[in-house]
Amino acid sequence: MNKKLGLAVAGAVLALSSAAQAGITIPAGDWTIDINGNVNAYVNTTTVDKNNDTGSAIGVQKNGDAGNIKSIQTGLLPSWLGFTGKTRQNDLDIEFTISLQPGSSSDDVTGDGATGVGGSDNVGGRTRATVLNRQTYVKFGDASWGSIKLGKDIGIYGQQAILNDMTLLGVGSFHAAGNGISGSSINTTTGGIGSGYQYAAWRGQVTYQSPNWNGFQATIGLMNPNQVGPGAFNETPQSRFGVEGQLMYSWAGDVSGKLWTSFASYKLKGTGCTAQAAGTCTAGTESDTNISAFDLGANVNTGNLGLTAYGFTGSGNGTATLGFYGVDGSGKKRDGSGGYVQATYVIPTGTKLGVAYGVNKVDATKNDADTFMDSDRRVTIGAYHPLTKSLNLVAEYNRQKMESQGSNENKHSTYSLGAILFF
Repeated sequence: MNKKLGLAVAGAVLALSSAAQAGITIPAGDWTIDINGNVNAYVNTTTVDKNNDTGSAIGVQKNGDAGNIKSIQTGLLPSWLGFTGKTRQNDLDIEFTISLQPGSSSDDVTGDGATGVGGSDNVGGRTRATVLNRQTYVKFGDASWGSIKLGKDIGIYGQQAILNDMTLLGVGSFHAAGNGISGSSINTTTGGIGSGYQYAAWRGQVTYQSPNWNGFQATIGLMNPNQVGPGAFNETPQSRFGVEGQLMYSWAGDVSGKLWTSFASYKLKGTGCTAQAAGTCTAGTESDTNISAFDLGANVNTGNLGLTAYGFTGSGNGTATLGFYGVDGSGKKRDGSGGYVQATYVIPTGTKLGVAYGVNKVDATKNDADTFMDSDRRVTIGAYHPLTKSLNLVAEYNRQKMESQGSNENKHSTYSLGAILFF
């Protein structure tokens, strides 16, 4: 791979993972402080050429007939400011990371959410500016026995799917918020989330990672049971901690790569409620539901060619986010599956060209209307050019088709131009 592009891709991967990119390094006594991150923005035009959806889970880009949606905003990887400190004390490697992720803009009249409620909520089709906090953790360990992480970081299940997605440097699929009159997404675009893999999410966790045994490495974690939206209501408490894990094998050489598999297991409490009053279920039958998912992936690189293949399946795992629409109003599970294939090639100019196809599917239950989601398919073509070792120019075309169980469809194309700078 071209060296400059390799640095950019590594920067994107490391900025999104628990190992922060080496940025501005400052010695501070026994500590080494690393200030790192990225800034990115993209000009997007989405052309909606068919949409007869009326607001079901297949999503809404623009209610009604064909139209155009325009935005200037952050891509899949949010702009990032990370602070990492490392030291070696009493035969332990000790590390902390705290990071912030500001969005590019808000759609309200001030452009920064000053006239409305903060956060990533949607009011009248307008998104609000927000600053995310995706990492706050401490990690300690030693190469001889592994490491323990406590705090908030990216989840384990589905992590490698997003880290190997070429649109991490760009935009990928584009979901406008609410009724579609908004041009911008919430804080970032969605890349291949929901159209090739499920979102790994950012979770409080206690995670153990093993030493590297000749390329093999195992990770297991007890995860904060984040709220999910399995049915009629958007917050369902979970009655136990989640468990996620991963096994990965990596190798180097003229043909380098990695193989991985990961899993997730959660228990939703009180699913199946179809009406609530003052937080109490007044209609439907509440019952606890176990949801689970696992995946399998491979990434292989030889010369300037890179190939990625990934697939997932689960029980009650739902659509784009683990557990979202995973249970219907009566408590029956909706099983989700999908995956993506991707090929990239670095041409002599150093530009990385790529093409990817991905799909997420969900099995409706007998209680679901024919407007409920069946599939979300995506084709992405991208060009990523390292103007310098830190600055990359990006051009992408994304074609997306969402279908319901019946005849409803949502077809749109997104054209994106922009840049991402790592430091």
